[in-house]
Amino acid sequence: MKTNNPLVSIITINYNESSVTLDMLDSLRNLSYDNIEIIVVDNASPNDNPDIIKEQYPEVNLIKSEENLGFAGGNNLGVKVAQGEYLLFINNDTIVPENFIQPLVQTLASDATIGMVSPKIKFHWDPSLIQYAGYTPMNHWTIRNNSIGYHQKDNGDYDEPTETESIHGAAMMVPRHVLEKVGMMTEVYFLYYEEHDWAQAIKRKGYKVYYQPKSYILHKESLSTGKSSPLKTYYIARNRIVYARRNFQPAHLFVSLLFQTIISIPKNTITFIVKRQFKHLKAFWRAILWNITHHKIVHS
Repeated sequence: MKTNNPLVSIITINYNESSVTLDMLDSLRNLSYDNIEIIVVDNASPNDNPDIIKEQYPEVNLIKSEENLGFAGGNNLGVKVAQGEYLLFINNDTIVPENFIQPLVQTLASDATIGMVSPKIKFHWDPSLIQYAGYTPMNHWTIRNNSIGYHQKDNGDYDEPTETESIHGAAMMVPRHVLEKVGMMTEVYFLYYEEHDWAQAIKRKGYKVYYQPKSYILHKESLSTGKSSPLKTYYIARNRIVYARRNFQPAHLFVSLLFQTIISIPKNTITFIVKRQFKHLKAFWRAILWNITHHKIVHS
């Protein structure tokens, strides 16, 4: 069937969650957009058989990585085989409505200065609540940003498309020409903060990051890593500092590291001890020590 719509490559990662991925693929089958390819990268799942994905959805291009490459690495593996003019990176723990694609493509096609766009993101467990409607700037003290509209009712207050400070990794679309100019996501992070790093790299090339609420997804959130796990503690603590080291100017970096040393690290250490969360404490300090012992890799 002929179509005037540009090809959109939809890339998602599976890790021990084939049943979750199948739910997402089921929603993709109902898309009204008529020119897509779907790429599922299995990140060397140790406790899952991803073959069921290809069995139930033969139209999917299933790529089996020989090792767990993390979020950026898995997505980059998908990029290498993607053919689309636009690339949509989407978490496997999401559900999309039928008209999800068009507003994102139209946003990028209508303005060549927009380098990436995310939809409105709502919670799957309560679709009346917003998870993401854009991001605030990254705080130079805490190295944190805030999701605009987080846990607020979706009552129309965040229904205007707008430029925003950063993208949301659960669903982000990037034109191929931008990816070719900027490059793929750096794989130094493995999990967390890589989409913010990529957004900064794209902005440094003169592009804007956009939020488009005419499109939305429902997000089940943190199914792979758990909402509170030592793994998540490790990568968030590690990569918060990595992000600052890669993206902050020297003065801001000094402020950030001073705050981490005097305030954040002692506070987190005491909190984990008081709560007797010793696995989290160990993970947290592994993250700090990683940044002390790794230098050149941060700038790779």
